[in-house]
Formats: sequence, structure tokens, C-alpha cells
Amino acid sequence: MPDSVPQRFSDPAALRHCMAAWREAGERIVLVPTMGALHRGHLALVAEAQRIGDRAVVSIFVNPTQFGPNEDFSRYPRDLEVDLARLGEVGTDAAWTPTVETMYPPGFASRIEVVGLSEGLCGPFRPGHFAGVATVVTKLLNQVRPDVALFGEKDFQQLRVIQQAVADLDIGVEIRGVPTLREPDGLALSSRNRYLSPEERAIAPKLHGVLAEIALASRNGTGVAGRIAAGRAALEAAGFRVQYLTVCDARTLAPVERVDGPARVLVAAFLGRTRLIDNLAV
Repeated sequence: MPDSVPQRFSDPAALRHCMAAWREAGERIVLVPTMGALHRGHLALVAEAQRIGDRAVVSIFVNPTQFGPNEDFSRYPRDLEVDLARLGEVGTDAAWTPTVETMYPPGFASRIEVVGLSEGLCGPFRPGHFAGVATVVTKLLNQVRPDVALFGEKDFQQLRVIQQAVADLDIGVEIRGVPTLREPDGLALSSRNRYLSPEERAIAPKLHGVLAEIALASRNGTGVAGRIAAGRAALEAAGFRVQYLTVCDARTLAPVERVDGPARVLVAAFLGRTRLIDNLAV
């Protein structure tokens, strides 16, 4: 089993040189963008990258431009050496670990905004977040120039925003979503789960349970409004502070009252100080 630390790059020129050599050799490069604090969900993305490509590259960069002024950038978990060791255990080929100064040098003045898809769901609660995501992901794709980039479906709105940006800007990278990895009790894996107290962790799976109930009802052709109201009440009774709970068209993310095509039920809620998001396909 692999147990060596992957090649680590923090200099863009060295990264480009390595990626160019792999491309010249005809190797298929798959990128897994992350902000570190790697868990089994991230490693599942790496495994998928290895399955579909010849070279698996993981970027680790805590992107300041996607955090709001009252969000957790300063306390976002960081342990690069542990992350690199985990990547080595699963045989990752390369890690791209740029600094903030590399990604946003003095005079940096560009931003990518995806209108429409960025405006609902998390958009009103995290102003500027998706512009920060779209901008940094565009930079990562241009730096690595992979054939494919993988993103977890847990951040479904983020996935759709990135897919739209890549299509609109003709970047030429395939963006694939990978199903959410969950704990046995249904809680979606997330770096922020470590913020939950033991009592909150026991309550947290309720989020997935409510989503499953709404998804099932929606598949059966039932109107969603009543189920959403009941689900919101159940979450609030359990101690969540719900920001949104809704069923949306899976392509446009527009809310729907009745499901007649691909859709997603999505939720964002605070449990204590921890903001959790999740979604399920309908």
C-alpha cells in the first residue's frame, strides 16, 4: 500500500513543468480541489481520481475570498503535514499547496461571478462566497490544467456554479460531481463536523433524515410545500436554526412546488455555532 508523501508543489512554474511532462506522456490528469482538513470524503474523491485517470492531483488551499467577515476563516482547521501524510497513504501523485500571496499577488483585481445559480440557497447568507469559489477554482484549473476535476455533491450549489463557469468560459475541463460520503447514521462528511459537540453530533443526523423524508414524498408526486414545512418544524424542534429547506430543479436550482424532472432537496442550518449543509437527489 502506498505510504510516501506525494510530490508537493508550491511554486507555479514547477507545477506547470510537472503537469506538462505528464500531459506530453499522454497521461490523464484528474484534479481534486480541497481546502485541506482532509477526511474520508476527500480520500474517496482521490480514489475516484485514480480510477478514472493516470495522475491524481490534490490542491490544498484555504481560500480567503470565499469567507465572509463573520465566517470561520481564521479557525478553519489547517494541518498540512497531516493532510500530506493522508494523501501519501492513498498514493496521490501530487499536491498543489499555493500560498495566499501566490494566488492573490499584489494588484490582483479580477473576480468571476455566475449570476442566477449563485443568487439563491446559500447566496443571500454568504454574500460574495460563490464569486470567491468561482474565481479560485478557475485559477486552480488554469494552473493544473487537468482533464477532469472532481467535486463532492454535498456542496451541490457550488458544483453547479463551477460547472456553469467552466462551460461559459470555455475552460475545457470536465467537471464531475461525486456522491456524498456519509457516516453510518447518515451525517454527510464535512471538515466542519469536528466543531460539533458530542450532544450536537448526536442530533446532526436528523438533517439527513428530514431530507430523505422530503425526497421520498417528492418522488411519489406529492406537493412539496407541506413536507417542507413539517421538515423545518422538526429540525427547529431538534435544535437547528434553519436558513433554508427547499426542493429545487437540479439544473437551474430554481425552487419547484412539484417534481416532474431531476430535482434536489437542499438544506442549510446551524447546529450550535456550526453551519451544516446537505442535499439529496429526488
